[in-house]
Amino acid sequence: MVESALSGLPQGPEAAAVLLMVLDDGEAAELLSHLDPAEVQQLGSAVFGLTDISEHQVEDVFDTFIGRARKATTIGFGAAGRIRAVMENALGAERAETMLSRITPSARSPALDALRWMAPKTIADLIEHEHPQVAALVLSHLDAPNAADVLQLLPQVMQVEVIHRVATLQPVTAEALDDLERLLVCEVTRSSAPSTKRGGAGEAAKIMNNLVPGADQRIIRAIAKNDKNVAQTIQDEMFVFDDLSGCDDKNLGLLMRSIDGAVLVVALKGAEEKLKARIFGCMSNRAASTIQDEMAERGPMRLAEVLEAQKEVLAVARRMADEGTLMLAGRGGDYV
Repeated sequence: MVESALSGLPQGPEAAAVLLMVLDDGEAAELLSHLDPAEVQQLGSAVFGLTDISEHQVEDVFDTFIGRARKATTIGFGAAGRIRAVMENALGAERAETMLSRITPSARSPALDALRWMAPKTIADLIEHEHPQVAALVLSHLDAPNAADVLQLLPQVMQVEVIHRVATLQPVTAEALDDLERLLVCEVTRSSAPSTKRGGAGEAAKIMNNLVPGADQRIIRAIAKNDKNVAQTIQDEMFVFDDLSGCDDKNLGLLMRSIDGAVLVVALKGAEEKLKARIFGCMSNRAASTIQDEMAERGPMRLAEVLEAQKEVLAVARRMADEGTLMLAGRGGDYV
């Protein structure tokens, strides 16, 4: 409850740093143990940045923290033990265990938690000579930016295989977690759940979107040689219709002039209002009015029909980008 109240301080990391510094070593250590690596880094930076903190400012931090803590309750904390006891009393031990296996959230392996604290180079060195399936399992449990950093440190031929396996990763068995036990050389407490689902095309796409420009398409082309469907699915996840809002007006207008009006009418049915306004603003008043009138006349449309039309628009956008006639906004504001 301490960390949840702390996270809501309006002054942000600086206020959290003030509170951390007035706690004793044991209390501060307990608090830090509940934070993620990125949060520890952010809080540590804020501590080093503290200067000239007045007594009044410290009092404000305590007032805010105490106010937040009073509003919180302990309901939900440590609920697992109580739920198990209630179920066993009601259903019996065997039936309760069966039910709990269906509803209990998958426990995260300590081995996988350890990954979050490792440097990308350390992880890359660990998995470079492992089976690509093990490497895919490791990457799928990292945050996308960290996974991308690790992937780029692996041999290029291995990058293709690993991303393909991330996209097609099946539920992870306890045996696979045993491989991570050996790989990370740490004690692992295995989850009672039979499997946990990670990976998928979406996970692979997030990793790909964090690669340096050019590397993503190289890997996609290589995957397509062996599995066109997976390559297309990853690419679809990497660039979705709402991403068009990142294009400048010139390129967005150029793309709209290349799309059949009938397709555009359907595709825009599922677009966000902000993106619709951008697109209409890149058209002539007459063209925009025509599209809007046709959208109104069509009325409600099936979601599958809208998604198919949006895929057609994105296919044209990718083709024009490959030909060099269109600049698509990429990750981080770059253009690809």
